Parts: sequence; C-alpha cells; structure tokens
Amino acid sequence: MATSAKSKDASKPDFAKSPTNTRLSPEQKIKLLTDMVRIRNFETESLRQYTQKKMGGFLHLYNGQEAVAVGCVSLMGDDDHVITAYRDHGHALAVGMTMNECMAELYGKATGCSKGKGGSMHFFAPDKNYWGGHGIVGGQTPLGLGLAYALKYKGAKGAAMCFMGDGAVNQGCLYESLNMASLFNIPVIYIIENNGYSMGTSLERSSAFKSCLAERAAGFGIEWAQCEGTDIYEVRAAVQTALDRAHNESRPTMLEIDTYRYYGHSVADAKHNVPGGYREREEIEFYKKNHDPINVFKAKLIAEGVLTEEKFDAIDEAAKTEAEQSAVFADESPYPAESSITEDVYFEVDRQTEAGRTGKHFFND
Repeated sequence: MATSAKSKDASKPDFAKSPTNTRLSPEQKIKLLTDMVRIRNFETESLRQYTQKKMGGFLHLYNGQEAVAVGCVSLMGDDDHVITAYRDHGHALAVGMTMNECMAELYGKATGCSKGKGGSMHFFAPDKNYWGGHGIVGGQTPLGLGLAYALKYKGAKGAAMCFMGDGAVNQGCLYESLNMASLFNIPVIYIIENNGYSMGTSLERSSAFKSCLAERAAGFGIEWAQCEGTDIYEVRAAVQTALDRAHNESRPTMLEIDTYRYYGHSVADAKHNVPGGYREREEIEFYKKNHDPINVFKAKLIAEGVLTEEKFDAIDEAAKTEAEQSAVFADESPYPAESSITEDVYFEVDRQTEAGRTGKHFFND
C-alpha cells in the first residue's frame, strides 16, 4: 500500500549522498545551478517587460520554485515526458527551450515556441518531450495520464511527469485519472508543486486534508511521498524513486513538493503581499532569506569546493544578459501573419495525411 516520506519536522538525511546525486559530476552540478539561475533571470526580465506593456494576458512567475522544475527534469531519459499547468516557464527552460523562443511567445510573436498563439500559459516543445503549458486548472492531469498510457502501450521504458499546483488537487478530473492510473498500472508521476496558496487561498482554507495533499493517493492504492523543494538534492532523490517505480514496475506515484512563490499568483494578483492581503511581506522575505533554492544550492556547492562566489557572479551575469537579449529578440520579431490563424488547429489537416484529407481515422494494431 501507499507510504509517505518522512515528516518535514523529522531529521533528514544528507540527500547529497543519495545515489542519484553522488553520480553527478562537478560540471553537472554547475549546470543544475545555472539552469536555476537562468529561470530566475528570465522570469525577472519577463516581469520587467510586462510592466513596460510589451506583452499582455497573464503572467505566472516561477521565482522561488526553480529547484522543482530543474531537479525533476534533470532526471529525464529519452522516453520520459513532461506536462504542466500555466506556471510553465521554468519547466520549459529546464527541458532546454531557449529564452528567445520563450520570450517571443510572451510577446505573441511568430518566433515564439507556439508561434505566438499560446502566450505565457501555453509553451510547447514536443521535440523535447514537453507537452505544455495548460491554462485549465487540473486539465493537464488526464493528459499526463494519456502520455504515460501511450508509453506503456508502445512498450517504452518511460514515464510522464505531470505537474500541478496545490489548487488543482481539488479538481475532479485528477481523481478519475488516479483511479485509472492505479487500475491499469500506468507509469505517470503526479507532482504537486505546493506553494501554499491556491491563487489567494491558503492551503488551510482550501483543503480538508491539511497535513499532506499527496496522501490522498493512498485511497487509490498509489504510492505517495512528500519532500522539500528548497534543496535540489532532495528533489532529485524523491523523483528518482518515483521514476524507478514507473520504469521498472509501471506504477504511478503522487509526489508533493513543498515550495514557495515570491510573487503573486499572476501579475494580476495585487493583494499577495499588502497589509490585509492573504500573506505578509515578512513571510515572503523569510522564505527568501532562509529557503531560497538558488542560495541553498549555491552554499552547498561552495562548501563542496565546486563553486566560488566569483564563478556564481559570472553565471548570474551571463543569465541576466541572456534574458535581456531575449527581450530584444522578441521586440524585433514579427507578429504572426493573419493567414496563419487557420494553421496549427488540427495536426492531420496541417500535414495533409489521409485522415486530414478524408476526415477518417484508421487505427492499426
């Protein structure tokens, strides 16, 4: 039956010594840190450009949660896939998408990863096993199940990591997906990025089950665990266990990663840190000072002799420059042509397959 990870208050092991982390070379550790820093700088630049009215729509920033996306994605193999919700920039950059194509998408430009048609919530890169970016709360959970089902159907030794926020855990489609995942032994990993607030509603006010969201999976006979998203070593150790279960046993997992966002639910969230709002500025500053994932990993790598302050400054400056240049690229890129509005609607029609030409689909054994 399902089991949990140790309580957050219990004494924790040194996750740097877990097998998946001891195999990391110094260069790989630096890359993990670099990926996190690049996400942070991209998001900061995105906010700066948004406030200058260079883009419209919503903007859900990932600042403070970087260790989750980078830690999870760093363990992906060739047959592992990712699908996520609308706070998707961090996952997109973690799988290897460029800042240029991501920033251009925010601007609604033709050079964007979704050709300017998706915007902030709908980044896609199928060539990198990255399937979005979904704006409907919880809507990606059955799609993640479908990705994993396809892997099993094809006999691939892979998994689908399906990310969601804590608010999505209360959506009905997730429970339908959990039932099917357990019933048919589907290698899907549901990853809850619990940043404590469902939009502006705290976990204590939105969940009848307050101690742990992942434990709900026990009702479906699914293994579950909980870990901290501050330490990327801990994230990787927890995710590796889930991946091994998916790859070797074709069984699902629900993993809850406790994390924190520094900004509001989106840029439209003006009450996330004001007096009388749903959280105080002191709370945010506490997390920044004590639990910032970049600072935590930076300190660990310096202690290990892998990193110096000078090297970190160079990484940060390079990422800042890259982010600024991506804004220039997006600004100079063209908007989509009006004629492209009918493209990218149906895969079969765009490629003029037999199904696209005739409207008939045939399924082979």
